Amino acid sequence: MKRPKLKKASKRMTCHKRYKIQKKVREHHRKLRKEAKKRGRKKPRKDPGVPNSAPFKEALLREAELRKQRLEELKQQQKLDRQKEQEKKRKLETQPAVEPSSGEPVKEELGQGKAKNKAKLGKQSPKKSYCQELKKVIEASDVVLEVLDARDPLGCRCPQVEEAIVQGGQKRLVLVLNKSDLVPRENLESWLSYLEKELPTVVFRASTNWRDKGKLIKVKKKAAPFKSKVCFGKDGLMKLLRGFQDTCGKAICVGVIGFPNVGKSSIVNSLKQERTCNVGLSMGLTRSMQVVPLDKQITIIDSPSIIVSPLNSATALAMRSPASIEVVKPVEAAHAILSQADARQVVLKFTVPEYKDPLEFFTLLAQRRGLHQKGGSPNVEGAAKLLWSEWTGATLGYYSQPPTSWTCCPHLNERIVAEMKLGFNMEELKKNNVHSIQAIRGSRSASSILFRSSGLTNGIIEEEDIPEELPKQKERKQEEDIDSDQESVGSEEAGEKNSDMSPAEDTWEAFPEESQAGKQFCSQEARSFAMDKTIKEEEDAYDFSTDYV
Repeated sequence: MKRPKLKKASKRMTCHKRYKIQKKVREHHRKLRKEAKKRGRKKPRKDPGVPNSAPFKEALLREAELRKQRLEELKQQQKLDRQKEQEKKRKLETQPAVEPSSGEPVKEELGQGKAKNKAKLGKQSPKKSYCQELKKVIEASDVVLEVLDARDPLGCRCPQVEEAIVQGGQKRLVLVLNKSDLVPRENLESWLSYLEKELPTVVFRASTNWRDKGKLIKVKKKAAPFKSKVCFGKDGLMKLLRGFQDTCGKAICVGVIGFPNVGKSSIVNSLKQERTCNVGLSMGLTRSMQVVPLDKQITIIDSPSIIVSPLNSATALAMRSPASIEVVKPVEAAHAILSQADARQVVLKFTVPEYKDPLEFFTLLAQRRGLHQKGGSPNVEGAAKLLWSEWTGATLGYYSQPPTSWTCCPHLNERIVAEMKLGFNMEELKKNNVHSIQAIRGSRSASSILFRSSGLTNGIIEEEDIPEELPKQKERKQEEDIDSDQESVGSEEAGEKNSDMSPAEDTWEAFPEESQAGKQFCSQEARSFAMDKTIKEEEDAYDFSTDYV
């Protein structure tokens, strides 16, 4: 048996071998020097600049600087033009033309006015264009799906939009409880029984992991699928729509509306089983209506988000304002959200000591997550942004209780409630909802945070109701629109990466007053704390003994 080596092999070598290696190296260096001599010296020369004795030196330098700025602006403009052309090509590829039937002139208008709408979006303010697109979607739809976040369903309902749908004629309004896996099962059942008294309600859990168009996710049989890859409630919703289409006897259009970040585009992608609409963690990503044919009889229309009225409470403005439109201060927004949450459950969820006021909580959270400024002081603003992004994202589990006594909304009555349920098979819908609730693995009450809902959120439909903006806010929004256009192009090219990534820099565009250090923090820290799994891994790896105030 061979004896194992106890020591490492020696690096010694014979002198003959060492001298031979040195000789080869010298020959190689000599060869390189000869080749460099043949090529000649190509060292770049320094620009000597304008001599001090030259006349009009300042004017020449100023002219050179202006020329340099013009070249940079021209390059930037060419880059933006190329990105816009690529985005148009991608949209033409991902949006197949809808063949309108003879009895539906509405779809013809949608197809003809698509190019005009895109041209108008760049000239008008985002809020006005959103209102225009939202009204077009409501007018063109036979059935309107109002998407609600199951964590706060009442705060996601807009009475102004519901009233416009009710007054629009023979239209049906259906409520869709999305993100149902983030609330406890008992809370989901209580909300379903509360909302079913007014309007048809569908329990849904959208899949957020679709790849490019035509490429479906292949789940291994041995491994259990991830929660983001599984869609619940799709069969029940499709049966509901097909049953209504059969009773109508014609092709129908289905509009999808809702406040920002409730999952409108994710629901469209889940029904189509393809990545047809651009989705992401940033608010206000959809800026224009998008027509997606599900089959020959059903066409679904994705819409931009509903504009939140400034007359709402601070909590509603913090949670329902898209980052690319509203200007929200991070500490104030996080303070408003934290004031409506159960303090004891917040302490348990974020694993921080008990706090007296929100400022102390942000300080403790910054120390817990290792968010420090120069000099070692806790980054309070960064901790507020972190709380705001997690609360408005799609990973944090919290829930709100429905009202103890049921009262019908002012814009609804018994006749309207009965009309909204006509044409739908309500018994089959209840069975499908029960099946979806049993299949969805909801969060536990002990690991969720109880949240006090602020009630119905008022929205803006008419352009005249939009408040005028200050000149500084307009400049900020123009800059944010350019940045978000570039980010949307990059997100479409990324495909699956965009859906799996954590909030990028565009999520923080709601805070234009932050410093450059704050922006760097957003791009680095938001990626590392977006998902619960990543948070736990980083907390385990972090040495908390080094924390200091």
